[in-house]
Amino acid sequence: MADRATIRLLLVDDQPAVRRGLRMWLGLEPDLEIVGESSGDVDVCPLIDAVHPDVVLMDLEMPGPGGMSITAQVHAREPDLPVVVLSLHDDARMRTLASLAGAAAFVAKHDAAPRLLNTIRACARSYRNHP
Repeated sequence: MADRATIRLLLVDDQPAVRRGLRMWLGLEPDLEIVGESSGDVDVCPLIDAVHPDVVLMDLEMPGPGGMSITAQVHAREPDLPVVVLSLHDDARMRTLASLAGAAAFVAKHDAAPRLLNTIRACARSYRNHP
């Protein structure tokens, strides 16, 4: 069992190779633990209930309900749980739509390396300090 300093992450991306890459990269960080993964093709809320993440890392461009819809579902059910969205499309429209869906933060995939780690950690701190 991870200690309280460990940030529990749930990965949601439709591409297995992307999830695998994120798991390998983020798993190298001593304060991060991947506690679950989803391809986004089913309701992620039961998975959230099962694994209790501190942060959900969500791809926006997915077939089916899509990351925007899943983000909105998560936010409606767990409004304090931060969803950090990843997108290839880094523009004002996508950022606005993600924010309206309830995303806590937006990170462009091309800019992910240092920014994503900092964003995950900041969102986890905010979530844990929320009353």
